[in-house]
Amino acid sequence: MDSDWINAAGSVFSALGTVGAFLVGFVLLRREQNREAERAEDERRGQAARISAWVEAYRKPDGTRELAFHIHNASEMPIYEVELPMPDGGDVEFVGLVPPGQTIRRPAPASWIRSYVDPEPVEIEFLDSAGRRWNRNEQGRLTSAAESGQHPVR
Repeated sequence: MDSDWINAAGSVFSALGTVGAFLVGFVLLRREQNREAERAEDERRGQAARISAWVEAYRKPDGTRELAFHIHNASEMPIYEVELPMPDGGDVEFVGLVPPGQTIRRPAPASWIRSYVDPEPVEIEFLDSAGRRWNRNEQGRLTSAAESGQHPVR
């Protein structure tokens, strides 16, 4: 009877060890999949994270102040179909292409100079070099068209 009990206990411990090893392996596999997904997301967002836009006043050669949009592409590839949606729900300032490593400056509406205090971020929409549409809002939050429910332009 004692040997049956010992065999049964051994079988139970063996089964528990097998189940435990499976669970540990599954947890480790899941963690690695999550890390790989995060790396892929970082890579996908890599270029878009290097794009910024703001409005800032500057002095013209004649001494007058003018307000301008600045779009900076700190990535190594161009961005396309760059648009600056106006916050009043009006028109969109279409910029087109911004080459890599460059800052493009475009005049802002003259009416904005009355409320201007300091450089501040503005909303920007663009296509990255892989053809994915992105939006960065005035608070700096970057979202893809897929995340926001928009259909990417192709």
